[in-house]
Amino acid sequence: MSSRIEDYAFIGDCQSAALVARNGSIDWLCWPRFDSPACFAALLGKKDNGRWRIAPSGRPTRVRRAYRPGTLILETEFETATGTAKLIDFMPLREGTSALVRIVFGVTGYVDFRSELLIRFGYGSTVPWVTRNEDGNGIRAIAGPDILTLRTQVATKGEDLRTVSRFTVSAGEATSFVLHHDTLGKAPSPPVDAFAALVRTEAYWRQWTALCPNVGPYTEVVRQSLTVLKALTYEPTGGIVAAATTSLPEQIGGQRNWDYRFCWLRDAAFTLRALMSAGYYDEAEAWRDWLLRAAAGSPARMQILYGVAGERHLPEWEVKWLPGHRGSRPVRVGNAAADQLQLDVYGEVADAMFEAVKGGLAPIDRHNEYRDAILEHLERVWHEPDEGIWEIRAGRRHFTHSKVMCWVAFDRAARMAAMAGDAATARRWRAAADGVHHEVMRNGFNEEIGSFVQHYGARHVDASLLQIPLVGFLPAGHERMRGTVAAIERELMAQGGLVSRYRTDPEVDGLPEGEGAFLACNFWLADNYVLQGRLADAHGLFRRLLALRNDVGLLAEEYEPVSGRMLGNFPQAFSHVGLINTALNLAQKAERHREQDAASAAEPCALAS
Repeated sequence: MSSRIEDYAFIGDCQSAALVARNGSIDWLCWPRFDSPACFAALLGKKDNGRWRIAPSGRPTRVRRAYRPGTLILETEFETATGTAKLIDFMPLREGTSALVRIVFGVTGYVDFRSELLIRFGYGSTVPWVTRNEDGNGIRAIAGPDILTLRTQVATKGEDLRTVSRFTVSAGEATSFVLHHDTLGKAPSPPVDAFAALVRTEAYWRQWTALCPNVGPYTEVVRQSLTVLKALTYEPTGGIVAAATTSLPEQIGGQRNWDYRFCWLRDAAFTLRALMSAGYYDEAEAWRDWLLRAAAGSPARMQILYGVAGERHLPEWEVKWLPGHRGSRPVRVGNAAADQLQLDVYGEVADAMFEAVKGGLAPIDRHNEYRDAILEHLERVWHEPDEGIWEIRAGRRHFTHSKVMCWVAFDRAARMAAMAGDAATARRWRAAADGVHHEVMRNGFNEEIGSFVQHYGARHVDASLLQIPLVGFLPAGHERMRGTVAAIERELMAQGGLVSRYRTDPEVDGLPEGEGAFLACNFWLADNYVLQGRLADAHGLFRRLLALRNDVGLLAEEYEPVSGRMLGNFPQAFSHVGLINTALNLAQKAERHREQDAASAAEPCALAS
């Protein structure tokens, strides 16, 4: 059985990613892209579905791990009865080759190690043909178009369709393993010097993360979350994937198992705003260019998600031979939500592009033309029901959040036109925004419960309503928003003081009931607390959320408070975006208070008469 979700760390090269368990086992790796078939799939099945474990031969007495500061280089320290050794795992940024590097370094005494490599292409279904390298240092595994080459000075041998090594490291000694991916018909990858690659990779990440702003006591957690977002960006195109995995369950044993290795416009727009808030505008420009390529053509055919290179055809199918993470079936590849109508994405994309222009990213003619075409299409369709932010599969509804985000699209368009001095266009989109605003205030609010509701005519709330003040639709202190926050606290807050995104109901989303607390929504609640001046509540909730991170600072999509388990795909961009935004909001609030205190201290005191 695979490790728990929270037991994994994440490494990547901005094109693909791997998950490494606390026991030294890499249980998930897709090559050459995030959405390629996995060659290690034990995460969603058994070890025979593919993994690579390097660990002490006996049970360690203690295991500690951490990323090297400011990097995505993982160090796992194993303490044993005879000594201590570190396992260093990373994926070098590609320079003509795609590789996974593992270095074992002796710290004290000596430690006996065992490496067990099971390559299983095609999501754990295909055993490759394995031969020894010509120089005798490692092996070569081939199946179909995929070739993996292991290079190491450690002796290897085949045992029961796996490649096994046994070796010892003493204090000050180091040995390395480098696994390369190649595709049939292309020139083979040149050998990688593991130790030189370690130096280059550390320098790359440190240079990138050095741009992280000062966020007071939250600087390091923000820096780490920014690293996760960067690693989930597909460097060749600028597309941003929602997570590195597929089918990690939102309820253990349940059916809410989806493939998140694609680029959702919504998730990417949120990610983009977080990166820009921290000063990373190169990623904004790359994503804008990716969007214009991916969504080219008729606005009516714009999808809510695409492949990392802009692919539109993402058929959803079940991997029948994998039993799922801890028995959670089905395992899905592809995502049928690509064919859904989700009106909110228009607002999220418009907001991200507006912030990019405000931040100094120069607009291009094609962007302006595409924006105008999108808005004209939205002007025709915003009255329609849709599947909404949570991608329901039980029929379309008039979701309040979707309508609010339509308002955002028109509002940002009006503001951009005004910034450009185009008064006529600004008036057109302002009138459209006012029309949406009027309808939402009339149909999206229930007077009896004193709250906005999930969809028109409903009597229940949805955590997506927390976005209303965050996007500027209403002030956080407005009576209707105070009532909405109170209703969400009352109806959606579970044990542990965490909120769910909505009450799962087969009639609403077409799926069996049950899932964990959706972490991004909890960050939204903390942001609402900040805006409402409830700073003690904001800090309290934020600290609880930070405590949910695993030992290397990563968050999944959801969290189950009763069992204390992470749920959903991992690591989840949406969750780390929420962390960054809330940390920045709290830091900005603290800075304003300091400025006010300083101003008050500088004012002359009136003498008592």
